[in-house]
Amino acid sequence: MPEVVIRKTVTCVEEIFHEGGPVAEKPLRRAATIAVIRNPFAGAYVASIEGFMDDLKPLGLEMARKLVAALGGDAKVVEGYGKGAIVGSAGEIEHGALWHVPGGYAMREVLGGAKAIVASTKKVGGPGTRLDVPITHINASYVRSHFDAMEVGVNDAPRADEILLALVMTTGARVHARVGGLKASEIKGEDGLR
Repeated sequence: MPEVVIRKTVTCVEEIFHEGGPVAEKPLRRAATIAVIRNPFAGAYVASIEGFMDDLKPLGLEMARKLVAALGGDAKVVEGYGKGAIVGSAGEIEHGALWHVPGGYAMREVLGGAKAIVASTKKVGGPGTRLDVPITHINASYVRSHFDAMEVGVNDAPRADEILLALVMTTGARVHARVGGLKASEIKGEDGLR
């Protein structure tokens, strides 16, 4: 398959101290890392693209490790994750779906076998397009306190022949989460749901 050609990467970390209520004892940290790559399938319909997922696996691992480092270097502090892709206008939505396996499995591996599906989103857009990357708990998708999202984007990406690939990790629940449901302390971890 084609070589993975990276034009740029971006990593950012947010620290959230409160959402209008009391200041949290420990701020929530959300981190995103982005890679803007050349889309090898831009401009034409290519029937067989699945093999490119294998080519993206090393990039997924590198990005997942970068996120853990950005959050302090200890994978045990990570409680939430998500992934997403923005495909430039000369591509198609299916090119963003190529990120499902390399992005998701990379985070699970780096985090030591997280159980929950990695929430994901994708779209086609031009430079400056923003994407809300959904976030869920790493071991149980139904933990409501960890339902969140982080907006990502790059001012000059994706260009028509590029794909913006994003991974997101968080250190905990939303600040002031209080809508009930399954608690992180109640996770059984049997099926990635509860």
